[in-house]
Amino acid sequence: MHIHLIGICGTGMGALALLLREAGHTVTGSDTNFDPPIGPALEAASIECMRGYKSENLEPRPDLVVVGNVVRKDNPEAAAAETLQLDRTSMSDALRRMFLTGRKPLIVAGTHGKTTTSAMCALLLERAGFHPGWFIGGVPKNLPSAAAIGEARRKLIGSSAKLGPFVIEGDEYDAVYWHKQPKFFDYVGASQQDVAIVTSVEFDHIDIYPTVEAYERAFSDFIARIPEAGLLVCSAHDARLTALADAHARCRVVYYGVERDPNTGVTPTWIASPSHEEGRHQHFDVYASGVSLGRHSLKVSGQHNVRNALAAMAACAEGFAAPIRELRSSIAAFEGVKRRQEIIGTVNGVTVYDDFAHHPTAVNETLLGMKRRHPSGRLFAVFEPRSATAVRNVHQIGYESAFAAADRVLLAPLGRANIPESERLHLPKLANAIGSKATVCESVETILNILQGELQMGDVVAILSNGTFGGIHNRLLEQLRARS
Repeated sequence: MHIHLIGICGTGMGALALLLREAGHTVTGSDTNFDPPIGPALEAASIECMRGYKSENLEPRPDLVVVGNVVRKDNPEAAAAETLQLDRTSMSDALRRMFLTGRKPLIVAGTHGKTTTSAMCALLLERAGFHPGWFIGGVPKNLPSAAAIGEARRKLIGSSAKLGPFVIEGDEYDAVYWHKQPKFFDYVGASQQDVAIVTSVEFDHIDIYPTVEAYERAFSDFIARIPEAGLLVCSAHDARLTALADAHARCRVVYYGVERDPNTGVTPTWIASPSHEEGRHQHFDVYASGVSLGRHSLKVSGQHNVRNALAAMAACAEGFAAPIRELRSSIAAFEGVKRRQEIIGTVNGVTVYDDFAHHPTAVNETLLGMKRRHPSGRLFAVFEPRSATAVRNVHQIGYESAFAAADRVLLAPLGRANIPESERLHLPKLANAIGSKATVCESVETILNILQGELQMGDVVAILSNGTFGGIHNRLLEQLRARS
C-alpha cells in the first residue's frame, strides 16, 4: 500500500511514517523542512521525502493520504488530494485503523506528563514481557524509537486472535482541519477493554479551546467514551479531574496520588510516599489498597515524576496484571525522555538542562525537581514563552509563582509575533512580579551575554522552551567550553 503523508516532519507524523514503513507499506511524504532528528531518520528508513507542498507530490497516485494537523485547507497538496477524491485521513485515525484495531490500547492523556508517562508504560510492559507497540510524542531514552509496532504476540481463543497491548500518547489537540476533534477521541473505544490514564486537567491550547469549559469538556467526553469494561487510572490530586471522572466515567476508576497531596474528596488506591534523594535517584514507598509494595526508586527528578511513575505502575498492574516485582525494577531503570529534564552537558562545573516545560504548573514542578537534585548550586531558569498558550496572558498570574525555585530568571521574547497586544503575556509586568532576580532579555544573544558574566562552577541552567530557542542550547555549551 502506498501511503503519502502531508506534513511528514511533525513529531507525530514522522513517528507514524516510521511505523507504516515498519509495517511494510511504501511511504512518501512532504514538508517544508527535513531537519534532524526526524529528517535523517525518515531517509534512513527509505522514505521518499519531498520538499515543499505541490500537487505533483501526489504522483503516482497514493492509496491513502494522511494529512497532518498543522496543514490547512488551502495547502496546495491537501487541496489537490480533496479534488482528486483520494482516500485521506488524519494521523490519529490512521493510527486507530492500522495499529489499534484488535489490540488493547493504553491511552495516556492529560495536560501534563503524558509523554513521560507513556514512555514509562511502554518500558514497563516491554520489560514485563508483553511485547507492546507504542506511539509516544517524544524520544524515550530506554526504547529504540518513539514508535514501534511491537511483536504481534497472538493467543488463539476459539477463532479469534489477540495482539499485544499498544501504548499511545493521547493528545487533546485537534486531529485535522476537516475533523476538529481531539486526537484522543480516535484512540478511545478501539477495544472494549481500553485502559486510560488521565494525569491532570489544566487549561491549555487556548488557540483551539477558547474557554476553560471547552477544554474540560474534551476530557469529560474522553472519559465518557471509555467502555464500561475498560479502566480509568486517574490522578487524585487534581480536583477538576476527579470531578470529571466522578460525573462521566462508566468504567472502573482507580485513583493514585502522592502522600500529602491536596484532599480532593477521593481516596487513592495507589499511594506513593516520597523518602529521600540519593545521587541520581529519588526513593519512594508504594502502597496499593493499603498493602505495602516496597521501596521504589526513580532516576528522573521531581515529585511530578513520582506521580507519573505511580500512574504507569497502576495502569500496568491493574489493566494488564503486570507483576509488581517487574514494575519495580523497570521503573528504577527508566532514563527519561529527551527534552524532559535532559542534561545536555556539564562544562566547567556548570550543568545545562533542556526541558519542554512551558505551562506554569510544568515550569514550577520542573524547577522544584531540579532544585532538589542540585541544592548547593544556583538555579538559572531561562524561559522562552513560545506555545500558543504561553505567549498569551491567560496564565499571567500563574507564571508569577512558577519560578519560585529559581535563583535567577531570564525571560526571552515571545516566540510568536502575531498575538494581539491585549492578549499577550506582559513580560515586564511578569519580571516585576517575580522580583529583582528576573530580567527581560531582548534576544538570545542578550541571554548568553548575561550567562557568560554570571555563571559560576556548581550552577545549573534550565532552558525551558517547546521550540529550538534559536539554538541557545549548543551555543551556551560552546560558550562555556570557550571560557575554559
